[in-house]
Amino acid sequence: MRLGYFTMPVHPKGRDWSQTLREDREAIIFADRLGFYDAFVGEHLTDACENITNSMMFQATLINDTRTIKLATGTTNLSHMHPVLVAVQAAMFDHLAQGRFILGISAGALTSDAEAIGLLDEDRNKIFAEAIDVILAIWERDPPYDIDFSDNRFKVGINRATALHLGVGVMAKPFQKPRPEIVGTVVAPFSPGVVHMGRRDFHPLSANFLLAKHLKSHWANYCKGKAEAGAQPNVADWRVARAIFVADDDKTALRYGRDDSNSPYRFYYEQIRAKMKRGNRLYVFKSHKEQPDEEMTHDWVMDHCLIQGGVSSVVDQILAMREETGDFGELVYAGMDWVDPALAKRSMQLMAEEVMPRVNAAIGKPLRSAAE
Repeated sequence: MRLGYFTMPVHPKGRDWSQTLREDREAIIFADRLGFYDAFVGEHLTDACENITNSMMFQATLINDTRTIKLATGTTNLSHMHPVLVAVQAAMFDHLAQGRFILGISAGALTSDAEAIGLLDEDRNKIFAEAIDVILAIWERDPPYDIDFSDNRFKVGINRATALHLGVGVMAKPFQKPRPEIVGTVVAPFSPGVVHMGRRDFHPLSANFLLAKHLKSHWANYCKGKAEAGAQPNVADWRVARAIFVADDDKTALRYGRDDSNSPYRFYYEQIRAKMKRGNRLYVFKSHKEQPDEEMTHDWVMDHCLIQGGVSSVVDQILAMREETGDFGELVYAGMDWVDPALAKRSMQLMAEEVMPRVNAAIGKPLRSAAE
């Protein structure tokens, strides 16, 4: 089982933006030194707390400051940009990173982002599906281009302006062949979108604010999509994200991870719960479909979505979760605001150096690094 990293990020409103950007960079540099396999970074255009506006640009600043960790968009919101821009910029990133690149994709869920760019009343999931078809076609085809799929708003052709003898009219292809790994984040229980991922060999990352009991539904749907494509699923392709805090003792873990009013984990789930409620998406926290919204309290969410404790306790909780979900290929550690940088780094260190080796010893698998 690999160890990955994911940050949305979520910082308290009013924190100095330059400082949080430095901290988010430092966390990934530290993860690289600890042997984390990959690092996903989210993006939003209009959120003062989730304040990275372009994950690919942010990750590009880390290429030369990291050695082996794969740098992933988490996600590139495909409704926000023309697919030509995504295709050629991702291809360039892949060359700059010499293949240490994963393209994480989604439609873009934040409604204020959609309103800001005039898409609030558009079907962003449809735009997403249309965009990824065009991106893949750009990577697969040679010029001259005439990409014109039925019922797709994006028509990409370079014919009249082509001068191939001068290199004019050529769109870049990625470093990785045939393309970089493509990952989609999955939030909803029993998400039908995971079936489509299986059909197209995109890989699922199950979100860290979904109850563990629903995670196996993602794998079942992924396997269904693989079967429909006539392919075998590989459990190594499934990532499961969790909010985890590891400390040298259970008392510190409980304080910083849960009870303290300044706990970054408490703040994180206050933010996520409020945003899900605002978007009528509290169902992500429910144990069953009919569970009343009123039961989705802050304590309920933290009780069911957070793993915290000393090393032994966290190992036991991860193994118990795996018993419920079945096997998966990567445990993705969710990054939080650095209220206490020393405790934040110590948690990452304990996770990499003590928790994961013990987890892998228990399940009989070696820990894989990005270099393997």
